[in-house]
Amino acid sequence: MACCLYVKVSLDGAPYLRKVDLKTYTNYKGLSSGLEKMFCSFTFEDGLMSEGQSRDLVNGSEYVLTYEDKDGDWMLVGDVPWEMFTETCRRLRIMKGSDAIGLVDAVAAPRETEKCM
Repeated sequence: MACCLYVKVSLDGAPYLRKVDLKTYTNYKGLSSGLEKMFCSFTFEDGLMSEGQSRDLVNGSEYVLTYEDKDGDWMLVGDVPWEMFTETCRRLRIMKGSDAIGLVDAVAAPRETEKCM
C-alpha cells in the first residue's frame, strides 16, 4: 500500500496548480478545509472569495469541487464513499458552479430516476 497519494489540484482562474496528498485526509470535510487553506491567498477578481473567507467546497459555495476518475470522467466530489474516491481520483478541479451545471445535471439525473423505481 502506498504511503502517499498525490493528485494535482487546479482552481478556475488561478495561475498555478498545486499538489495534495489524499492520504493526509480521512474524509471530504478535511479535504475541503485543506484546499481552502491552500488557496486562501488567491483573491478572485469577481469578489466571490477573498482572503479570510471560509468556504465549504464540498457542501456548497460559488465553487464546486470536482475530480477526474481513473476512466477520465469528471465527477462531483462527495458522490461516492471516501475510500472509493481515494482509489479512483486522478486529479482535482475547483470550478465555478456556473461551469459545473452540466456536470451537476448529469450526476443528479440518475439519482432522480432511482427514486422513481
